[in-house]
Order: sequence, then structure tokens, then C-alpha cells
Amino acid sequence: KQSLITFVRKKLADDLAARGYVGSKIVRLTRALNPEYLTIVYARRFARYKRATLILRDKDRLAKILTNSTKPVQLLFAGKAHPADTLGKSMIKEILDFARDYQIEDRVVFLENYDINIARHLAWGADVWLNNPVRENEASGTSGMKAGMNGVLNLSVLDGWWPEGYNGRNGWAITGAEYHPQYEMQEAAEAGQIYDLIEDEITELYYDRNEAGVPIRWVERMKESIASICCRFNMNRVLADYARQYYIPAKR
Repeated sequence: KQSLITFVRKKLADDLAARGYVGSKIVRLTRALNPEYLTIVYARRFARYKRATLILRDKDRLAKILTNSTKPVQLLFAGKAHPADTLGKSMIKEILDFARDYQIEDRVVFLENYDINIARHLAWGADVWLNNPVRENEASGTSGMKAGMNGVLNLSVLDGWWPEGYNGRNGWAITGAEYHPQYEMQEAAEAGQIYDLIEDEITELYYDRNEAGVPIRWVERMKESIASICCRFNMNRVLADYARQYYIPAKR
């Protein structure tokens, strides 16, 4: 995580300098983030169905969660919108406006020009990998697999790979939409569940430390994530599935 924070601060400094920001503001913004704080990452393409801004649905409540004095949280967003996708670009603007309006630019950071190098740092250094697309729209979710293999705990709707990968001990499932028929109610329920999980369970586990400063129960979940995901989601599995289900039947 320290490597991730160092990487993000340097990238922010380079991006801000390229955009002509004055030195004092660059210094202030590049002090953003704290390696001791719970770090939630949302990193993927900004498309409507992926709902990057679902966590911003109740901005007042989210701001209180982020600035909690004893259990602080920070949010890292990264991704791109298609140049013709006005709604995708508006979601990015909403994130930036939220950070500025609530004066929490040190807790909410958006990384521009998302690429494989940014992705690897995020998958290495995050604490929680947030994924909340509209159900039955997720193709697979390989970024969540990679994060999980690195001990990052997934907080995801049960779509794509997560219904098979989630075992109740290696992350959290967002299930609020299952109990409501209308889309607006589903979104409200899922956002509320995300806040509840962060406040009542995720931060409690993360900040419950022993005398050496180690979050024992959190580390147990990290180990469970690595063990349960590495053994079931790998290229051996891909090749075996293709061979058994497609190549060998096709040859016959």
C-alpha cells in the first residue's frame, strides 16, 4: 500500500504540473492519501451500467464515513469513459465535484489515463475492491480476481465471477437489490448496504488491531481471499474448461 500511495502522489504531481497548477496547490494535493487509512478502490471503464457513482448516492453520509476520526476511509477512482459517452464523463465530473465541494480532495482521488501500470499498483495496494454493476451485466470481472489474488477483499454485487468466488469469508456481497422490484429502490438499497457494510463491518475489522498493530481478523480474510481465488481462477482452469467443453467435443 505504501508503494501505491507513493505512486499515486507522484502521478498526481505530474498530472497537475502538466495542467498548469501552481506549486503550492500541487504540494497540498500530492499530500493526499494516507497509507494507514482503509483504502477502497473503484477501477474500471466508466459506463452507466457499472455505476461508478453508486457510492456517491448519499454524499453527506459518505463524507462522514470518509472523515470518521477513528475509522477514516479513502477512495481511489480510476478509469476512462468513451469519448462519445457523455454520461460516463459526467460520472467522473461528479466524483471530482464531490471531492472539491466537501473539501476532501485528500480522501477522494481520481486517477487519469488509466492503464495497465496504474491497474497493477491498485491491485497490489488496495484494501477493498469495489464492484457494483447492474446485476446480469457483468461479463466476468477479471480485475476483481487479480485484486483478490493479491489479498484485496472484494466488495461486489453477486454477478460475473463473484457468485462462484464468494464464500462468505473472502470479501463481501452486495445483495440489497434482490428485495426490491423497482430499479430506483434497488439502487437505494444497494448504496445503503455499501454504507452499512463499510461502517459496521469493514472498518471495524480493518481497525481492530493487536498490540503489534496487526489487524488479525482482516489478515485472515486476506489469506482466505488468496487461497480461495488462486486455486479456482487461473489459466489452468481456463485451458481445462476450453479443452473439456469445446476443443475435445469439437474434435469428436
